[in-house]
Amino acid sequence: MAWLYLFIAGLLEIGWAIGLKYTEGFTRPLASTLTVLSMVASVLLLGLALKTLPVGTGYAVWTGIGTVGTAILGMALFAEPATALRIGCIGLIVAGILGLKFLSP
Repeated sequence: MAWLYLFIAGLLEIGWAIGLKYTEGFTRPLASTLTVLSMVASVLLLGLALKTLPVGTGYAVWTGIGTVGTAILGMALFAEPATALRIGCIGLIVAGILGLKFLSP
């Protein structure tokens, strides 16, 4: 269950990271509310996952999922550059996430 909590927490991290762009400095009430709710839910689920997972593994995977998802959505939604080097670096992060998942106790 811990890995499922961690995965959902990572998805919620993507949601609040992207949501920050839409809050326009927390001046848009709906976007701001959804972003803050996503932040809280993400951290709560991370906390549940860390009850059984090592903190280093859990935190690294959580931030990795958030980083990869946010970078990909940044390219898709905000026309951020999608260079080969950038995509290769994202691939390295994914490899690290998978390594931590399958090599951790």
